[in-house]
Amino acid sequence: MDNYSNDNTARRYRAYVSILGTTQIHLRNPYIIAWWSAAFPGFGHLLLSKYLRGFVLFIWEVIVNIHANVNVAMIYSFQGEIEKAKEVLDTRWLLIYIPVYIFGIWDSYRTTVDLNKIFVLTEREEHKFNSFSIGALEINYLDKRNPVMSVIWSLFIPGLGQLYIHRIVTAFFVIIWCVVFFYYSHGLEAISLLFLGEIKKATSVVNAEWLLFLPSLYGFSVFDSYINTVENNKLYDKEQRTFFKENYQSPSFQVLKGRKGN
Repeated sequence: MDNYSNDNTARRYRAYVSILGTTQIHLRNPYIIAWWSAAFPGFGHLLLSKYLRGFVLFIWEVIVNIHANVNVAMIYSFQGEIEKAKEVLDTRWLLIYIPVYIFGIWDSYRTTVDLNKIFVLTEREEHKFNSFSIGALEINYLDKRNPVMSVIWSLFIPGLGQLYIHRIVTAFFVIIWCVVFFYYSHGLEAISLLFLGEIKKATSVVNAEWLLFLPSLYGFSVFDSYINTVENNKLYDKEQRTFFKENYQSPSFQVLKGRKGN
């Protein structure tokens, strides 16, 4: 149950609060979104709350990357062994990988530009949006939260920052894949061995191909949780201003502009 239901009186809505999270349109830098799509296909779309498209591209990246040995080739490239990098690449999968990779970058950039235009129109229309949602499983509402805390929790385990700000869909997806990446990379096992001083065992046990997915996942989780905490705080302020203006501000109140030079 929502405190306000979206109807057909507005062409565009700035935000929607549901039990699964707060979805909103706000200004974004298209180049940054495209960069995240280049870092890991699907991340750019998840930043835009285009979940279904983001999930498809993300899963595609993991499956095709593993079969094409892209991460293995990258590791050899980092070590300066270019010939080995060429040998391990499976062109049958690589030729499928490249078009979708480019599409993810292009589509996230295009979508960001379009959503920025829509945001300008929603700002002018200034239509109401709900700020409270309650259901059998969850309660979600607009309030202010600390962006620094979002970052700290994301650094512990990717996805916790999203849980903190009630981005349930993204949090669930990121946490599941975090477990998958840690399990197949033996990352936590390697860290335990490092603490015991067994560096050679830690190096031998780790699966670098799966481990290479984790930096992108951590970076995305930190960035996404921080940005959305900041934007949710702005949305909260806007909703409060609108409420106080409609219910407490005198209709005769006017803002007088001073003359230049005074």
